[in-house]
Amino acid sequence: MTMSPTVHTCLRDAGVEYEVVRHPHSHSSNETAQTAAIPGDQLAKTILLEDDQGYVGAVLPSTHHLRLPKLWDQTGRQLSLAKESDIREVFKDCEVGAIPPVCTAYGMKTLVDERLSTQPDIYFEAGDHETLIHMRTEQFMRLMETAEKVRFS
Repeated sequence: MTMSPTVHTCLRDAGVEYEVVRHPHSHSSNETAQTAAIPGDQLAKTILLEDDQGYVGAVLPSTHHLRLPKLWDQTGRQLSLAKESDIREVFKDCEVGAIPPVCTAYGMKTLVDERLSTQPDIYFEAGDHETLIHMRTEQFMRLMETAEKVRFS
């Protein structure tokens, strides 16, 4: 697998500048940063959350941890981690664990941790465990323009 068709279409439609970065197969965001030789703070990881209103994608630096109580306070929603079977269903054109941050392209609300905007460059999963998308942060923020920017990590 390479870049997911949904991610490709989203990047094309947004008109953002990016490059594809290939790396050895990895099993976690920490391992991805190591194998791709990039700073972990610049690797955006995406976590699928859910509540009775539906799914939400939370995007944060891979070196940070999601703080659900902080997210609950800021969103007014009691979000929890989605089940792996839900992740497979929502991100059908991606490998499990390689969730891209363009959750709006998959029909859901996206929350982006503001800490990502302080990095010069952003990398993120393209839909598999061997391909990253790399772009300047201003391009990433343009791509994520409809996402809500909050601090939750």
